[in-house]
Amino acid sequence: MKKVIIADNLSRTREAASFLAEAIKKGKIKRFFNAVNGGAAVIALTGELGSGKTSFTQGFAEELGIKERLTSPTFVIQKKYKINPRKRIGYDYLIHIDAYRVKNPKEILDLGWEEMVFNPKNIIIVEWAERVKDILPQNRVQINFKHLRGDKRKIIIGKPESFHKKQSNNKADRGKNRKKHS
Repeated sequence: MKKVIIADNLSRTREAASFLAEAIKKGKIKRFFNAVNGGAAVIALTGELGSGKTSFTQGFAEELGIKERLTSPTFVIQKKYKINPRKRIGYDYLIHIDAYRVKNPKEILDLGWEEMVFNPKNIIIVEWAERVKDILPQNRVQINFKHLRGDKRKIIIGKPESFHKKQSNNKADRGKNRKKHS
């Protein structure tokens, strides 16, 4: 499943964040994205510099009732925020990771990644996720940001495999990709 949103301003980028936050609040994230597999809900953000990743994360945090001003943790790599308990969404913390300056995924592992990712009370958002893709769980939400013209951005939300599979509608083409068993 993929959802494509064309955002022509900051408000629309935050609306995309609200879409995902609402899915989490209503418990739909488990059903639609299978993001939680006994551990944290992990959201991987990819896209070029200035494409809206931090703005998206700010809107997402706001929707979860986080009152602190969220800034990108480019130099500290990770920040942890308490989710408003009145939201009753089943998660206690939003962990925001910015992997822009990370040279090796081991740097994220050294921050306690395993403990964070196996805690079912965490939502983890990773900006520049492509830099640490080897340590990301397969069951995550993948969000790609792409600059279009002017202030427009294309935001694509889905499972990781929905970005890599080329699916054919032709039955004969699908049959070619199957392994033959003897």
